[in-house]
Amino acid sequence: MVFARDTEANLLAAAELVNTALRRDGHDALTTPAELDAFYVRWGYSVRHDGDDAELAEVRAARTRLQRLWGVDRDEAAGLVNAILREADAVPFLTRHDALDWHLHATAPGAPLATVVLVETAMGVADVVRSDEYARMKRCEGDDCDAVLVDLSRNRSKRFCDVNNCGNRANVAAYRARRADAQTG
Repeated sequence: MVFARDTEANLLAAAELVNTALRRDGHDALTTPAELDAFYVRWGYSVRHDGDDAELAEVRAARTRLQRLWGVDRDEAAGLVNAILREADAVPFLTRHDALDWHLHATAPGAPLATVVLVETAMGVADVVRSDEYARMKRCEGDDCDAVLVDLSRNRSKRFCDVNNCGNRANVAAYRARRADAQTG
């Protein structure tokens, strides 16, 4: 594990959220309250969840804001993180609930889901910045792909996103190139 369990989960959830708008097929995978419900359940959120169109719009706006974290350098990311935390009046505290051991939260009980997503992502990115591991916040190297990823591999070698099948496409292209070389050689 590179970071604390909750930090990794928050970063991966943020990458998945951002990638709902960065699919190669152009389909936005976060357009209905049901899709937001699935995201909420998949990532084990235990905070307020209204499940309505207003909440969906707020989370989509948060998604746009979080996407910027993958397009800036470490210093600018620190400023974006500070702005998110300041605007939310975030006050970190340790908590234990459900089956989870001690971990950090920084929003008041009852805070809107979009605020929780922003703040939890900001807390995760704060760990990445202060650990001087910002190079782990990457863009997919796949052709025609703008998706984002968080490289939690030990050797920092993850290159492709999980949303657009880019790793498989790159492997197939490399295989076909090797076969073509073998047939001409």
